[in-house]
Amino acid sequence: MGRSIGVLATRYLWAGIVEGEQLGDVKVFPDPAQPQVDLKTVPAGEIIQILRGQIRVLAAGRPVESVGAGFPGVIRGGVIQESPNLGQLKGLRIAEELRAALLCDGMDVPVTAINDADALAAGIAATHHYLDSIVRVWYLGDGIGFGRHPHNDGVWEAGHMVVSLDPRERFCGCGGIGHLEGIMGHRAMRLRFLDMEPEEIFAAARHGDNRASDFCKLWHRALAAGAATSIHLDGPGRFYIAGPNADFVDLHLLAAYLQDMVKMSPLQGSFFELVRNSHDLALIGAATASRARQLL
Repeated sequence: MGRSIGVLATRYLWAGIVEGEQLGDVKVFPDPAQPQVDLKTVPAGEIIQILRGQIRVLAAGRPVESVGAGFPGVIRGGVIQESPNLGQLKGLRIAEELRAALLCDGMDVPVTAINDADALAAGIAATHHYLDSIVRVWYLGDGIGFGRHPHNDGVWEAGHMVVSLDPRERFCGCGGIGHLEGIMGHRAMRLRFLDMEPEEIFAAARHGDNRASDFCKLWHRALAAGAATSIHLDGPGRFYIAGPNADFVDLHLLAAYLQDMVKMSPLQGSFFELVRNSHDLALIGAATASRARQLL
């Protein structure tokens, strides 16, 4: 049974020990009992050192087979080529630098870096025994992540797919116009409704506020459009929805919009499912993906 460590960067830095497909001890920064820290303000080198400390504690002197690191953004060859929501990480050779940091603690282990949403998809596949099936997941947070298992070569930044031709839709963190993230992302919603938090927007929609209600419909149509595009490229199937803003999703409304967008009979049969404990699943996925990479 393999023993690996998965790490994950979201609004927090997570690290967990994974034996087989079981998650053991988990470390998180900042600790929930401590004052909040905005990771956007933490330099890349300091993030490496925080992860190094978490991994050292979790390893506890016992052998570790590999380390898998899930980070937001475009990641290729162990390098974070772009990360709109953690901009200080752009260009970071995360696999190389984390491995070098671990060597200072006497841990000579391979480090694999993957997109955080891909890590989540891999974790769902491993724990639900869908390793031979396509697993797709939307992660709804500050940005919008899209994960796929098995991973295909390519960028797969589906959160930045264009779902609107309205030139006023310019709230995406990358600066692009009409992007899915520019409608659904937490940051984007705060920019659109300067006087309301996202939780207040959806609460107002439930109480009949016209502006909030119209946006709620747009929000769901945008996600349906993203899923419909994936279906027309990759075929029908199950879509998982996770992240801190997954609670805003009305599955019935989302399915109705998707039905309007996907009409060809061979492409019917997709459905959505909410996922809880997504951080745990992503840690498992990052760890198992790092093991699989060593077998290639």
